[in-house]
Amino acid sequence: MKRISYRKVGLLGALYFAQGLPYGFQSKALPVYLRTHGVSVLAITVLEVLALPWMLKALWAPLVDRYGSERLGRRKSWILPMQLGLVLTCVAAAFVPIEGQLPLLLGLVFLMNLFAATQDIAVDGFAVDLLEPHELGGGNSAQVMGYKLGMLTAGGLLVWMIDLIHWRGLFLAMAALSLLVLGVVLQTREPRREGREGAMDERLSWAELRDKIRAVLVLPGTVWMLLFIGTYKLGETMVDVLFKLFLVDAGFKVSQIGQWVGTWGTVASLLGSAAGGVLATRMPVLGALALASCLRVFPLGWEWLLAVQGPTETGVIAATVAEHFFGGVLTTTMFAFMMSRVDRRIGATHYTLLASVEVIGKGPSGPLAGLLYSQWGWSYANVFLLGTVLSVVFVGLLLPLRRMASSTSTSSPSV
Repeated sequence: MKRISYRKVGLLGALYFAQGLPYGFQSKALPVYLRTHGVSVLAITVLEVLALPWMLKALWAPLVDRYGSERLGRRKSWILPMQLGLVLTCVAAAFVPIEGQLPLLLGLVFLMNLFAATQDIAVDGFAVDLLEPHELGGGNSAQVMGYKLGMLTAGGLLVWMIDLIHWRGLFLAMAALSLLVLGVVLQTREPRREGREGAMDERLSWAELRDKIRAVLVLPGTVWMLLFIGTYKLGETMVDVLFKLFLVDAGFKVSQIGQWVGTWGTVASLLGSAAGGVLATRMPVLGALALASCLRVFPLGWEWLLAVQGPTETGVIAATVAEHFFGGVLTTTMFAFMMSRVDRRIGATHYTLLASVEVIGKGPSGPLAGLLYSQWGWSYANVFLLGTVLSVVFVGLLLPLRRMASSTSTSSPSV
């Protein structure tokens, strides 16, 4: 049995960790930060627009796939400047006060996401180039768990320590961690993948790249697959976006929310991601997705009950841990499904396209939840119930996709 290169897995995990820092801050820490400074629920939920680079990165993924210095490394020539940009924007954000300078702070968070999302394109392509077939499971775990560890750090651990390090210390800590990863990348030599089957060693012309993208988009079942990828987190995200604000309005302390949601919740998500990787190797991927999708519904319903009956510390912790665990299982099995459909010849572009659909599908959830609560008079409980129902409806999309699975798997080159 061939061994997994833990050096490769560790490198990928470090890169995905750095990419998870800005989104962890935006999704976990920033809403709590702004709410404690009196910013409205609607304004906070609309700030999901800061994640726009993650939604639109497929637009410039062909540039990352097409260009790069062979001397420095085709992927490294993108990774290094993006990582440096992330370090500098974190340092700049540390010296921007929220009072009177909120637009500037939000602009810097947007730039953090832009640098991280562009780096993600290159790192995904790097993973496709770097990993041997028997290493894909470990590489996928590094992708999901590394990213979530970054989110845990910026959105949980550092918020938990906020009374000690303050918000400036949080940004400086993010900068230091990003700089550490930059140092690791500088010491890494990017291998040439000459002669590897399916690898795109020779750069495709724009016409060839366009034709290959078109070819993978017209495969049987592609429309159902894209709808499936784009909707699997819609209801869950609606609940997740408002749940932290619900806890703030219920009177819980910022440090408690950072501990329960940002830290313990993310740890549970990491464990769920590991469990999802095991699940996806022990049973067919679609079967693993179906099981994870069904289990994910129960903690969402639990959070709805907390909003109806009133939250307790024990109930919040238990529901948060369960929701993040089963959400982690679902995310890993979904990413395994996506990776199984990627054409190596356009690895960065194809995977980025699927990943962008995944992010775009979650995009409307936050603003919609904010509108329902702030403008249309819905209670937190009603929004949570809608998110739970939408998560149940998603399971139905597995049926047409399951019928097309065999034809799709034989038509599409897989990772």
